[in-house]
Amino acid sequence: MTVKNILEAIQSPDATSDDFASLPLPESYRAITVHKDETEMFAGLDTRDKDPRKSLHLDEVPLPELGPGEALVAVMASSVNYNSVWTSIFEPMPTFTFLERYGRLSPLGKRHDLPYHIIGSDLAGVVLRTGPGVNAWKPGDEVVAHCLSVELEAADGHDDTMLDPEQRIWGFETNFGGLAEIALVKSNQLMPKPRHLTWEEAAAPGLVNSTAYRQLVSHNGAGMKQGDNVLIWGASGGLGSYATQLALSGGANPICVVSSEQKAEICRSMGAEAIINRTEEDYRFWKDEHTQDPKEWKRFGKRIRELTGGEDVDIVFEHPGRETFGASVYVTRRGGTIVTCASTSGYRHEYDNRYLWMSLKRIIGSHFANYREAWEANRLVAKGRIHPTLSKVYPLKETGQAAYDVHRNLHQGKVGVLCLAPEEGLGVRDEEMRARHIDAINRFRNI
Repeated sequence: MTVKNILEAIQSPDATSDDFASLPLPESYRAITVHKDETEMFAGLDTRDKDPRKSLHLDEVPLPELGPGEALVAVMASSVNYNSVWTSIFEPMPTFTFLERYGRLSPLGKRHDLPYHIIGSDLAGVVLRTGPGVNAWKPGDEVVAHCLSVELEAADGHDDTMLDPEQRIWGFETNFGGLAEIALVKSNQLMPKPRHLTWEEAAAPGLVNSTAYRQLVSHNGAGMKQGDNVLIWGASGGLGSYATQLALSGGANPICVVSSEQKAEICRSMGAEAIINRTEEDYRFWKDEHTQDPKEWKRFGKRIRELTGGEDVDIVFEHPGRETFGASVYVTRRGGTIVTCASTSGYRHEYDNRYLWMSLKRIIGSHFANYREAWEANRLVAKGRIHPTLSKVYPLKETGQAAYDVHRNLHQGKVGVLCLAPEEGLGVRDEEMRARHIDAINRFRNI
């Protein structure tokens, strides 16, 4: 039995759930991996010089054992996120540290502690098998997956599952991720695939859309409301493009920070009007490696007020980290919120605390999303309120190049990867709805 038979069943309009349940599973499948014995391959190199094309491998790997509350999913498409890049360059640490820790948790956890790591935190595909205790999903269901993996044996996670002490990001802190022909997930990671999208489009929003939703909309994040001014760094990027859409859809006013006129045009096409081109206006928040320039914070704040009719921002959607954080704290209005989910320019943030404590501002750390938040974010996609920001798609064997593009910021929006899908454009079930939204769906493709 090969994955070819699985693909034939997925492409058949007559295949039933029983047909999928009766398909023999292959003993192995192709997957993108990093190798434990190569974690030092980039030693001594600057982050920018570390090349994912050298560390990411396309391997034939054995099918993992299916446990209670889990599902095996045939992956039609996936996408590249920054955590895929971090894994590929072994920063801030090799992910095998996470896998070893998970392996000590339980006999089932031990499956994840392998000398290779199958990466990827997004997927769109079809359920092949479900383990004991799974009732909500069955073989043949077309799904997407969010990347929150939790155990929920501790009380801490039962108010907000992101607070579970055993919370992990699937495909980053667990094995058997989505950049593969088959993936192993917990069943409570699954959500319905939006019917008007192709496989590759449906795979694109998962991690970033859910992250942006919690960070910006949820009461666990900034709790955005109508009329809020929201400063969005990297507003045309993989994360920022969803924040921009969420702000517009929720009646807020995004102030989009971008690095080129091309990216500014993308934001305008989404409906944003207040745009700051950092390159054109030449903001330099650091005088040198150790010293920030408050005059540049003030110049930046003045520019924001010009775009908002004299108002400061209520919320800053932060993810660059070190390079921008001092400016973010400064420009936020009194009583406003800086909510941060990443540090792509550096983890060690510096800011002037006087502008935080004396103006009663808040800094909120936000990490991915709980199941409810991910479900709500996916629901907005399924309803055509939020659209994929897919710009380019690679075959599975070229995932290294896809990760390189993201690492070197050569991309717009999201970069997709075809796994089992033999070509782009497959998987649409609602052509009428798709036709209504086709321009927005293709927005990032037309650049």
